[in-house]
Amino acid sequence: MVDHRDLREAVRDFLTTRSPSSAVRAAMDSPTGYDERVWRELTADLGLAAIAVPEEFGGAGAGLPELAVVFEEMGAALLCAPFFSTVALAIPTLLASGDAAAMQEYLPALLDGSRTATVIFNGRLDPWNSDAVTLSAHSDGPSHRLHGNAELVLDGHTANTVLVTANTAAGISLFAVDGDADGLGREPLATLDRTRKVARLTFDGVAARLIGTDGAAAAALERAHRVAVIALAAEQLGAAQRCLDMAVGYAKERIQFGRAIGSFQAVKHRCADMLVQVEGARSAVRHAAGLAEGEDQAVAASVAKLACSEAFLQVALDNMRIHGGIGFTWEHDAHLYVRRAKATQLIFGTPDYHAQRLAELVTSSSH
Repeated sequence: MVDHRDLREAVRDFLTTRSPSSAVRAAMDSPTGYDERVWRELTADLGLAAIAVPEEFGGAGAGLPELAVVFEEMGAALLCAPFFSTVALAIPTLLASGDAAAMQEYLPALLDGSRTATVIFNGRLDPWNSDAVTLSAHSDGPSHRLHGNAELVLDGHTANTVLVTANTAAGISLFAVDGDADGLGREPLATLDRTRKVARLTFDGVAARLIGTDGAAAAALERAHRVAVIALAAEQLGAAQRCLDMAVGYAKERIQFGRAIGSFQAVKHRCADMLVQVEGARSAVRHAAGLAEGEDQAVAASVAKLACSEAFLQVALDNMRIHGGIGFTWEHDAHLYVRRAKATQLIFGTPDYHAQRLAELVTSSSH
């Protein structure tokens, strides 16, 4: 049993020391987008990549509630690292695939940080829907060959292993590709959120290893996608909480007309509204992370992503406004959170997408 308070304090203490604002800015301006020493410390030393992995595969045997705690703290610190792509995308996808041989082959290096990975959901919202999958694969003897393009792949420019969803004659399938494979093109892209790198990947007959059963990846991809959505919502929650803390701290210390600005009614009310937003997001994340797999989790995941996307952007903008002119400068960190807030609204489903998905889920079930 992992104590959440101890886990939170351990992650927070590490990030305070190893990923302060200066380190975040240095990493986001680097070609890779992260500090490899920090990455290895997070994985090999702290063992955070293994926290939600079953013990039989070398993990800590914890679950989504513990993983959510970790992502909250990483969101608060705006950590620059391939942690989300590896731990919230690749590892859950491998586990959901049920391919024991693939798990034994890939998981050890991902857990100890010697390799990183990402997953291509083809830039579309429903990776388990064959109409949404844009890459294709054909059999080439014992292996397969991949063709097509993928946009906005998280950490796609550096991932050592790329897990790819593609259509085959049998249906939706999952493949693993080495990051240095012949025919794989990787182009880093400039985006609004410089703290999280993305890339365009092109596949021109790239050799790929089939993961799981040909044509039977849809259910595993849907499960893995839910984990990613909940992890992202937890990250948004942590970042929103940090924005609230920044705003309240500044309101207490900034003096105008001989008084702290936090004593003014307009500022007090804005901080109160921010608190309501954050607490609502917290409830949604806690609920989603605490559920087992199934339809209830699918509903809760969309609720969490919708609530946290809206709360984080609003709180980040209010934090900038409370800081006044200085909050709009490049030197202040407030704008980094606004950029992250807007970017995270757009990945794994916009608020409008999740609202529509909730409507479909609720009307098609007993909820």
